[in-house]
Amino acid sequence: MGLFVALLRVMTARLGWATPSPPRCARHLSPALPGRGSRVCDWPFARPREAGERWPAQRDGEGAFWTLSKRAAFAALATILLATSVTPTAAAKIDDQFQAWLTGDLWPEASRQGISRKIFDAAFAGVGINLDLPDLVMPGQKPKTPKKQHQAEFGSPGSYFSKIGGVTSGGRTRFNANAATLRELEKRFGVPGEIAVAIWGRESGFGTAKIPHDAFQVMATKAFLATRKEMFRKEVLAALQMLEQGRVARPAFKSSWAGALGQPQFMPTSFLAHAIDFDGDGSADIWKSTSDTLGSIANYLAHFGWQKGRDWGFEVTVPQTVSCALEGPDQGKKIADWTKLGVARVGGKLFPAHELRSEGFLLMPAGRSGPSFIVTPNFYVLKAYNESDLYALFIGHAADRIAHGDKPFAGAWGAVGGLYRSDVASLQRGLEKQGFDVGGADGLPGFKTRRSIGAWQEKNGQAATCFPDSGLVKALR
Repeated sequence: MGLFVALLRVMTARLGWATPSPPRCARHLSPALPGRGSRVCDWPFARPREAGERWPAQRDGEGAFWTLSKRAAFAALATILLATSVTPTAAAKIDDQFQAWLTGDLWPEASRQGISRKIFDAAFAGVGINLDLPDLVMPGQKPKTPKKQHQAEFGSPGSYFSKIGGVTSGGRTRFNANAATLRELEKRFGVPGEIAVAIWGRESGFGTAKIPHDAFQVMATKAFLATRKEMFRKEVLAALQMLEQGRVARPAFKSSWAGALGQPQFMPTSFLAHAIDFDGDGSADIWKSTSDTLGSIANYLAHFGWQKGRDWGFEVTVPQTVSCALEGPDQGKKIADWTKLGVARVGGKLFPAHELRSEGFLLMPAGRSGPSFIVTPNFYVLKAYNESDLYALFIGHAADRIAHGDKPFAGAWGAVGGLYRSDVASLQRGLEKQGFDVGGADGLPGFKTRRSIGAWQEKNGQAATCFPDSGLVKALR
């Protein structure tokens, strides 16, 4: 069905129609067999115009015949796609396998971990498989690198920062409103209040974001069908522990499409390890308590090694004499040594004296086509919250803007990042064949891929850009 929706949207965009909204789906449940039954979707072929929305302008000479032709083409496309999508029989068969897996595989392990049958049944009452989630592998199929990238953290570097203003403006308001809590938080954990607030804003819009999915359905579906089954198996078992311990009521188990919970978007294992009662009411409530949310975020960062008194990083200029292939947390130098190579803070600022004696790392998230940074170990603590350079950079930059004013990066983002994820994976496989360590051919251009590109370019007499492009994809195919 996900493919059906995507192709419908492509077709409507090409023909100038309004893009269909996602289908409204419901599962008709059998009282005797909770979670089983047929899945019915209300496809919005005739979506009403929303307030303020404008229809695409008609082409010159476009009249009733063209409109009818569109409708005929749409109907033909719908017929073809429905014929090639997952049939109700096939979906029901997968759901039967899912229910059998819950009973015969997940329940025995949950029982061994001390989960009662009452809690297990309450968790999965009425829960069927969700085939609309991304990164699923159907029974009998092999995992494939997706053509497109669903997660914004691994998309175009520049566009990732386009909406940072909402986090920074809302962050300043929340920073002032929670000043006493944030002072206590920094005193206890060493984490600056603006860092915790930036994460809060990025993860859930300061608690205002709608988090619509049933967490047990998401995590169980992914534990059964996802490419990272073992990870999600641990998470769904941890969620059952939360329910067994009375940490949260079953109706509150709403999550993102990846299974993350509450205002700080903790996975269940992170909740069990890091959620704390910071307001003193006897419970760690990351759903409704601002103090518990901020305290839990700071506790998480402290656990992963936040170094009190150090910044997260500094925007810098990197001369051409310094290779972009020097990027990465395993190629650190004292910041004083980076300055000797010609690396300098933007705007003529000096590095703080206490930072010069400490280790820093080169970060170039768009290679030579974007801003550059010298980051500290605290940057990689932020990255432990979400395994993405752009995410950690967003948090550090947003925190700076919350504390010191809305100043954008000095360096401009180039027009990079437009490749399909499958194209990047192809490039990575080409580099691997030549002996480069790209960190795995997953289609995500992390620092190992970026610096490997730079090293390959230098080896082949090219100017190092350290970022994938279509020419490199062809050259390394």
